[in-house]
Amino acid sequence: MNQSVSKVRAAKLELYRKKGKIHAKATSGRFNTLRWVIVWLTQIIFYGGCWLSWESNGLTRQAVLFDIAHEKFYLFGLVLWPQDALLLAIVLILAATGLFLVTAMAGRLFCGFACPQTVYTMIFSWIEAKVEGDHLARLKLDQSPLSGRKILLRSIKHGLWLVLAAWTAISFVGYFTPIRQLLPSILNWDVGPWEGFWLIFYAAFTYVQAGLAREAVCQHMCPYSRFQGVMFDDTTASVSYDQQRSDCIDCGICVQVCPTGIDIRDGLQYQCINCGLCVDACDEVMLKIGSPTGLIRFASERELAGRPKAQGWRERPRVAVYAGLLVIFAGFLALTATKRPLLLVDVLRDRGALLRETAEGRIENAYTLKLMNLVEAPRDFTVEVNGLPGLEIVGEREFALEPGSIRAVSLTVSAPGDGTLGGIQPISFRIAARQDAAASVVEKSSFALGR
Repeated sequence: MNQSVSKVRAAKLELYRKKGKIHAKATSGRFNTLRWVIVWLTQIIFYGGCWLSWESNGLTRQAVLFDIAHEKFYLFGLVLWPQDALLLAIVLILAATGLFLVTAMAGRLFCGFACPQTVYTMIFSWIEAKVEGDHLARLKLDQSPLSGRKILLRSIKHGLWLVLAAWTAISFVGYFTPIRQLLPSILNWDVGPWEGFWLIFYAAFTYVQAGLAREAVCQHMCPYSRFQGVMFDDTTASVSYDQQRSDCIDCGICVQVCPTGIDIRDGLQYQCINCGLCVDACDEVMLKIGSPTGLIRFASERELAGRPKAQGWRERPRVAVYAGLLVIFAGFLALTATKRPLLLVDVLRDRGALLRETAEGRIENAYTLKLMNLVEAPRDFTVEVNGLPGLEIVGEREFALEPGSIRAVSLTVSAPGDGTLGGIQPISFRIAARQDAAASVVEKSSFALGR
């Protein structure tokens, strides 16, 4: 009996797929509402973030900007340099660990609610529905012969898609080239090769992925869908069909609303993105026929088998491991961020002359100090030298640096040439900020005294 039912369902699903590309039926419910809340939230941040301004030291700049030309990343009041790449690595590890934790707890929630592919596919599908009609009207239009109406509707749809894809590309590039400079450049056809390439590439990428590829990305291109199973166990809650209940009326609405076109009643499938739309649709049907909701719901294999829910961390080892790693990496990120130096110094000896002897009998060595002020405020630095008796700096020893700037300064260091010491002796430079006594760096070097 179950085998014959499965064959009928498979035939219906195959017939549904043969109608052309998937046009999911619109539904309403708590999961659909949550998905649109996340769409609005993420896109307000993405499209609006590049327009935010930040004032620093009397100057106004873009609040979020990857300034590749000057090797800086501005994040409101925080300025990161290439030397802070470790912070980016930790953030990426945190994001991956958080994704693994969510997957172990509730399946592919990220895919169904926050993945950029899902978000932009929803937006593009919404535009398509507004132009061409509901899912039945779109299916009918696909199957209809070419006509003036079909050309008009398709032209409007693809035109709107291209406009959205272009604005998405402009917003993306606007995080690397200040958006207020980028727009006039585009209007005047005066963009550089770098901006031009990414504007075209990102617009085309968005148009193809969200408008044309759609569910094919989740079904065939996304690597995450292939290895997600290794993070599941019998306590992972995912969208599931409760086979123990006999309330299904075989209406097929769960298939019609699925953005990837699968039948959730066939069990867990890698194409399922855990969007919960089939839950919303099925609950609506259950309410109409007077049956309890939850025939399709977020449930674990353990729960569907009638066993009690897992209690505590011991019964959920994967969740415990991922949560522990998340805490460790978060702590490491906080420690690294608080300990990041705001002054970097590189000491280089003058290779042109090892040493020189003055008329007074003193030995001099020349150095170049590269000072990097990582603070977005002007600072004055003093230089001290230690390590040998009578060691001193000849000439200027205080230097001013502009906000977020690098300056190379030349120093001459002198020591007595009385012959008590000879050869190469270790010394150290101490560079400190006058505005902040705690901001100091000690760099080791060497001093040549001759024989």
